Amino acid sequence: MIKLNQIRLTPAQCVHEDKECTQLKKKSARILNIPITAIQSLTVMRKALDARKKPDLFYTFSVAVSLTKDLEKKLLRRHADNPNITSYTPPSAYILPEGRQDLMCRPVVVGMGPAGLFCAYYLAKAGFRPIVLERGESVDERRRKVNRFWQSGILDPECNVQFGEGGAGAFSDGKLNTLIRDPDGIGHEVLSCFVQHGAKRSIMYEAKPHLGTDVLCDIVKNIRHSLLQMGAEIRFQTTVARLIVREGRLQAVKLKSGETINTQIAVLAIGHSARDLFYTLHSDGFQMEAKPFAVGVRVQHLQTNINENQYGAHCPYDMPPAEYKLTAKTPDDRGVYTFCMCPGGFVVNASSEPHLLAVNGMSYSDRAGVNANSAVIVTVSPSDVRKWMHCPEDHPDAVLAGVEFQRLLERRAWEAGQGQIPIQRFEDFCRNQPSSGPGAILPETKGAVQYTNIRPVFPQEIGDALAHGIHAFAKKMHCFDDGDALLAAVESRTSSPVRILRNSAFVGSAAGVYPCGEGAGYAGGILSAAIDGIKTARAIAKMYRPQKQT
Repeated sequence: MIKLNQIRLTPAQCVHEDKECTQLKKKSARILNIPITAIQSLTVMRKALDARKKPDLFYTFSVAVSLTKDLEKKLLRRHADNPNITSYTPPSAYILPEGRQDLMCRPVVVGMGPAGLFCAYYLAKAGFRPIVLERGESVDERRRKVNRFWQSGILDPECNVQFGEGGAGAFSDGKLNTLIRDPDGIGHEVLSCFVQHGAKRSIMYEAKPHLGTDVLCDIVKNIRHSLLQMGAEIRFQTTVARLIVREGRLQAVKLKSGETINTQIAVLAIGHSARDLFYTLHSDGFQMEAKPFAVGVRVQHLQTNINENQYGAHCPYDMPPAEYKLTAKTPDDRGVYTFCMCPGGFVVNASSEPHLLAVNGMSYSDRAGVNANSAVIVTVSPSDVRKWMHCPEDHPDAVLAGVEFQRLLERRAWEAGQGQIPIQRFEDFCRNQPSSGPGAILPETKGAVQYTNIRPVFPQEIGDALAHGIHAFAKKMHCFDDGDALLAAVESRTSSPVRILRNSAFVGSAAGVYPCGEGAGYAGGILSAAIDGIKTARAIAKMYRPQKQT
């Protein structure tokens, strides 16, 4: 195949997939100076919006075209000096290696978020028949309980926005982009698996692909069905109490029910909110370290204002809800940035513990909500946390100070909102005074709201940094520091505050224990967590062979 880069089409030429493909074939044939009939097939490799000269917008494509082998060779020789015309070989199927050591028991995967789900899926494909343990419930029952919580405030600590099939990402925008290096192309495997289980094919090539919470939940359910067909066992409402280790090697997984599952392999894909298990692992001597994370607020603007800023005031095209990503530095060099932006989305009550309140952002696949929202968060270092929590570095539980700092902010948020999402106009936030109601922007939330003052939720350094960052963002996006923009507290679950240490073979403090994904400190988002899950499955398969079935 031949890959062509930098093909440009207007949005009007991309109104539907068939028209887009026809236009790309025409342009590809023109670039290669061949008849369009010579193109046997065309595959879109990448599609990204170029809005640098708004409102004159263009989509830039990379495509791979299939021709006869003789013609491909001839054209590659003719265009040898053109960097935008190169040879292309499609990626082959990803196959796990085959280890030599026999397993006597089935491997256990703890957690069914993206990391655990994809680790289990690839282990099952390789014949390992994993046992998957999830403390929450199946995605359909989970949706019922989450909706009940949003409507009534009745929280199930074991099944909520954080816990259950699909993990925390199931109630988000379903973003599938990542900044991690992926030289093995495992991200392509993840996207391909999503497509096989119901996602639109465009996620394979869009520069900023997303699924939406409604579509993602259905895909997760479809992947579960595939897991069961491949021999996996899935157990919901099953919480791990501790790992049983003897002489430095895993022997079993003990459940809170009292049951013990004998196993040589336990993948800890526990998510960033499994705070009880963090404490258990720490007390049992598993090596962990405090890591940087970030905290802040969710900010809401009118989506029409974001669209105007990103596409231009007189954009002639019907464009999808616009996105943004912004960064700034405070005078004391503290980073402030937007995270997990949800076009046409909702701010959701994402709490998982009684009398603590955290928020997140969520969009449906159509992104049709009135408001845009994103996290505006401030970087927090382990030394910051120890200072604010008055915890000396040599304290036995200093590694978990970040967990307690998150809890402190969430407790303050719960108190500020009297159990409801505490919300405040940006102008009032800057003045450190309570808001009595909204201005021109009405809240779009899942869960009730309480107008209040959220500034006291944060240490002064964080509050000042948030105000500075939002004003700085307005230099790039004029509407960002609108006094009526709504801030909701507290965005505290951006990533895990701890890292469960593992070696280059992905093994933790005890042989057979594999810390994995976002909760263990090795990912940050759906795609990177899924990639880490597959890498962990590969590390297991490199050493072991599946248990022999009798």
